[in-house]
Amino acid sequence: MSTYPPTLAALAPKAINWSIALSILLILAGLFAILVPPFSGLAVTLIFAWAMIISGITHFVFAFKTHTTGGVLWELLVGAIYLFTGIYLLLHPLDALIVLTLILAVYLVFEGIVEIIQSFQLRPRHGASWLLFDGVITLILAIMIWRSWPASTVWVIGTLVGISMIFSGISRLMLSLAAKRVLKQSL
Repeated sequence: MSTYPPTLAALAPKAINWSIALSILLILAGLFAILVPPFSGLAVTLIFAWAMIISGITHFVFAFKTHTTGGVLWELLVGAIYLFTGIYLLLHPLDALIVLTLILAVYLVFEGIVEIIQSFQLRPRHGASWLLFDGVITLILAIMIWRSWPASTVWVIGTLVGISMIFSGISRLMLSLAAKRVLKQSL
């Protein structure tokens, strides 16, 4: 048995096949998220809560690596805020989902406005109308979420995460299939 590490040519087909399998799983997970948006919205909220808790703990660890008093106090304060917020989100996931939906609507309003302004700044250039189109659609989506909030909480986060997962899975699948074709041509 050889102790040499496998070559890139030997690893590439396995990696591509795993990438294809993960792409398909991502697409299926995205479809599930769209079919059951309240469940997926709560899952996103809980993942967000755990990310906040881990960030808080990380800030506490880094506080003791900081060599200035102000830095230590700042890291401890930020860590406490992250930790408190994460624990609160874990204990009150429905409230957190409602707030996250409102934050998303506000974010989309600002994103839409910025994209529309950028489209007018880039107007003489080719493709600026696509930025205007994106800005208008983003604003319409933000208004739809905002006007039906808090009732929109039930579907918004889960549906948008599902759509994102589907498109990420499709793009990853297409890249993997293209890599597989290139690999076959090179052999």
